[in-house]
Amino acid sequence: MTTSNDIALVTGASAGIGAVYADRLAKRGYDLVLVARDVGRMAALGERLRDETGVAINVISADLTLDGDVAKIEQRLGVGDITLLVNNAGMSLRGGILENGAPDLSRIIALNVTAPTRLASAAVKAFVAKGAGAIINLSSVLALAPEMFEGVYSGTKAYLLNLSQAMAAQLKDKGVYIQAVLPGATRTDLWEKAGRDVNSFPEGFLMEVGDMVDAALVGFDRRETVTIPPLADEGQFQVMQQARLAMAPNLSKSEVPPRYRKQAVI
Repeated sequence: MTTSNDIALVTGASAGIGAVYADRLAKRGYDLVLVARDVGRMAALGERLRDETGVAINVISADLTLDGDVAKIEQRLGVGDITLLVNNAGMSLRGGILENGAPDLSRIIALNVTAPTRLASAAVKAFVAKGAGAIINLSSVLALAPEMFEGVYSGTKAYLLNLSQAMAAQLKDKGVYIQAVLPGATRTDLWEKAGRDVNSFPEGFLMEVGDMVDAALVGFDRRETVTIPPLADEGQFQVMQQARLAMAPNLSKSEVPPRYRKQAVI
């Protein structure tokens, strides 16, 4: 349930997952700050949502691969009135690490890693100061399955999952809720931008974006730390988590284990 003071800032809000989050949050009563490069599309979305819901909507043009534009959104978060940050803006690559050079690699890291980290940091500082707030970080199932796709994109999404889990553990007693959402393949224009025809995917492979966001918001309402909309058997993830946590006490030791000691040559 929202109050009249709830304001959500959504990055990558002009299309796809970000636009659907904007739609769903407006219908929940959130006022919105929409952030993306395409002002025209955001303005059209904002006008529709104002007409349908009556919420207040502010549009900010920003390219989050640029330091100055990230700083502009950090400053907006620093005002202290935002109650929810949706870190959605992201990109994929045409090809992988062999097919891309320094500019494209720097750009994906800037958008998928640097920008959401800086915005999360700015938001969390404001949230901790008032003892309340939430962040939704859009990761990917590829964070759990890096072999399935090129490693740069999956690596950036694994970073967001790692960041989210660490923040959730560190901030749970400070009134701040962190959710990592791990979509599977979702029907958005991300695929076209990466040079992939969405119609080439097998039947049943792509989730509709509205279904994905609605499922993610169920996880949000349940206060899940990690929400995986396409995963039917939650127990599979829980087993993986339990195994990972059970391994943790053994990850730093003063002694080298026998399996890494040199064997005497006979």
